[in-house]
Amino acid sequence: MKRVTSIGLGQGLAKIGKNVINTLREPSMGPVFGIKGGAAGGGYSQVVPMEDLNLHFTGDIHAVGAANNLLCAMLDTHLQKRNKLGIDIHNININRVVDISDRALRHIVIGLGGRVNGIPRESGYDITVASEVMAILSLATDVFDLRARLGRMTIAYTIDGNPVTAEDLKAAGAMTVLLKDALKPNLIQTLEHGPCLMHCGPFANIAHGNNSVLADLIATKLGDYVVTESGFGADMGFEKMCNIKCLTSGLKVDSAVVVCTIRALKMHGGTIKVIAGKPLDQETLAKEDLESVAKGCENLEKQIENVLLHGVPPIVVIVSFCFNFFPFSIFSR
Repeated sequence: MKRVTSIGLGQGLAKIGKNVINTLREPSMGPVFGIKGGAAGGGYSQVVPMEDLNLHFTGDIHAVGAANNLLCAMLDTHLQKRNKLGIDIHNININRVVDISDRALRHIVIGLGGRVNGIPRESGYDITVASEVMAILSLATDVFDLRARLGRMTIAYTIDGNPVTAEDLKAAGAMTVLLKDALKPNLIQTLEHGPCLMHCGPFANIAHGNNSVLADLIATKLGDYVVTESGFGADMGFEKMCNIKCLTSGLKVDSAVVVCTIRALKMHGGTIKVIAGKPLDQETLAKEDLESVAKGCENLEKQIENVLLHGVPPIVVIVSFCFNFFPFSIFSR
C-alpha cells in the first residue's frame, strides 16, 4: 500500500498543477515470484511498463550481482593462490548472490573437486538486492565516490582478526567498471504520464532501504516536489532515510506519510497469528473487531512518535479495504 500511496500522491499533486517527481526503489525478482509480488503499484496508481520493471528492468540488479560475484571469485582465487593476506576461511562475511529466492543455495559447500578448483569451505548465496554492493550503489554520488565506497567494503578477517577489504584484493576498480551504467537512475512514468525515477533497491532490514541518492538529487533539481518511499515500517526505512541517506545526500525530509491498513492494525492488535510463509486467515480479518484495531493503534502511535522525534510532521493514511469495517470513532482522538 505504500507504493500505491506514494504513486497516487505524486499523481494527485500533478493534478493540481504541481511539478512533482516520484523516486522509487527497483523491485527484485525474488519477491516478484514470491508471496509479495511485484512493485509497480496497483489500480490506477501504477508506474509503467509494469512487466519490464518487475522483470530484469534495465539490468541494474544483474550488474550488482556481477560485481558482487566478481569480488567473491577474486576472494576464492586468492585463497587458492596461497592466501598471502592470511584470510581466515571461517571468518568470511560475503556470499555470492542470485536475484531469485532459491533456498537450496542458502547454505552450501564450495571449492570441491581438488586443489585446482579452490579451497573447500562453507558459503552460500544471498538474494542480489541483499548485497552490500547494492547498498553502496544507492549511496554513491558519482563514479569516484562509488569506487571509494566499494574499496572500503570489509569482506573477511585475517587469522589475527584484522579486516580485509575489497581494496586489499584489488577488486574495487573492476567492480566499479561493471557498475558504471547501473549508477545512472532509470526514468519511467506513472499511468498519468508523471515522471518517476526508479533506481536501486536495498532492503531496509539489513541496509538503509531507500532508492538511490542520485535519483533524489536529480529529482530535486528538476521538480518542485519529490515523493519518495522508504522500505519496511517507519521504524526502519524512514529512520534510515533520515539518519543515513539524508546525511549522505544533504537533503532533508519536509513531511512524512505514514501508511497503515485496518487489516494491519487488527494484526498488531493480536487478532491474527502471523506465520511466516503462510497466508493470513482472511475470514477472521474480515470480521469487525474494534478492540483489536484500537490495540493495534498503539503500534501506529509509536510510528508517529518516531517521525515526530526526527522533527518531521507526519501525515497518516489509513487504508480500508472493501471487506473492512472502518471504525472512525477510534481515530477521532
